[in-house]
Amino acid sequence: MNRFREARRHRRVVLDVALALVATWLVAYTLRDPPGPPYPGPAWVSWAVGAAVGLPLLLRRRWSVPVLSWIVLVAASATFLGVGGAGALWVTYAPVAVAAYTVANLTDRTAVAVAALAGCLVAAAVTVPRFYRVHVPVGAAALHSEAPLWWQFELGTVAVQLVVVWAAGRVVHARRADRAEFARRSAVEAVAGERLRIARELHDILGHSMSLIAVKATVAGRLADAQPEHAKAALSTIEQTSQAAMAEIRRILGVLRPVSAGAAPEGPALTPLPGSADLPALAERLSGPELEVDLALTGTAGLSPGVDLAVFRIVQEALTNVVEHSESRHCRIVVRGLGDAVHVEIADDGPARTMPRGRPGGGQGLIGMRERIAAHGGTLSVGPAARGGFRVVAEIPRSEPRTAS
Repeated sequence: MNRFREARRHRRVVLDVALALVATWLVAYTLRDPPGPPYPGPAWVSWAVGAAVGLPLLLRRRWSVPVLSWIVLVAASATFLGVGGAGALWVTYAPVAVAAYTVANLTDRTAVAVAALAGCLVAAAVTVPRFYRVHVPVGAAALHSEAPLWWQFELGTVAVQLVVVWAAGRVVHARRADRAEFARRSAVEAVAGERLRIARELHDILGHSMSLIAVKATVAGRLADAQPEHAKAALSTIEQTSQAAMAEIRRILGVLRPVSAGAAPEGPALTPLPGSADLPALAERLSGPELEVDLALTGTAGLSPGVDLAVFRIVQEALTNVVEHSESRHCRIVVRGLGDAVHVEIADDGPARTMPRGRPGGGQGLIGMRERIAAHGGTLSVGPAARGGFRVVAEIPRSEPRTAS
């Protein structure tokens, strides 16, 4: 990127130098050999005027408005004093048009750009008619001219030149502003999308982990005296769940921590993304005296990381809902890889637990599942099962969706 910017800067410098030299030579040459009567004064004056309107173009990108003001002043003064080529005054005003283009292109303030154009037109409107009335001889020289020696024709040519070039500068400015705004909006949308992804991941991790910990803590407290072995198992599940949750949270938040070039990332090593291979451990952690979880897992080898993570999160969220919102004693999970899709089904057998109205965060789990599955081009069906309980069915394509390039 730095090399590209450096090459672009060099091209601009070369262009500005060439433009300044050509403008200087063209103005000086036209004063000595115009279509009509030439400037009768010494040659050094012609070259001085040419240099005064041409060489400042080297600085037009850095000081666009001062450069335009200077060039307009020199061109208008020279024309007013008769230092001009009859029939080709538009050449003297050509550097003015280039400077006006730069102002129109670089300034963000429309009022400044319009004022610059108006000043150029006023200067031409005042000086061009006077040049023809005072300094152009009426006689044989004018009659045998190569171009019409009317101030109206000359002023019209200068005005059209200024307006067209200025308008081109505003068009280029508008297109650049549109591209910058598009890039800004794209960056904002990308940040918002990343925040949504992180929020969804944190919701899935914390929602599942906290629900499981709360349930197991209740079981441990209730069975601590009567069935200490079940209480110890519940405490072990709480320990494993909290450790796994902390590892996943560190992995997600580690993405947000900037790492300087060449520096090793701080903190513990990042853990791999969970997937279908982690479902047996998930089902084992949830199984206990209060809930029996059966898992049937087939055909999930070779899934892409995104689809594999989606399968895990859907099962995790569905199980979280069973723990939080159902009084089920049994939950069956089926994850089956088909030819071009993955079938995921979670069904429990219990009635819904009565929840207090206005419970904060209610319904976010299903919304998150729908968004995650929609991102992979899959389908989701949720609702009561025919034999009681609740059922979640998802179909996810095995391949990642293609994004437009």
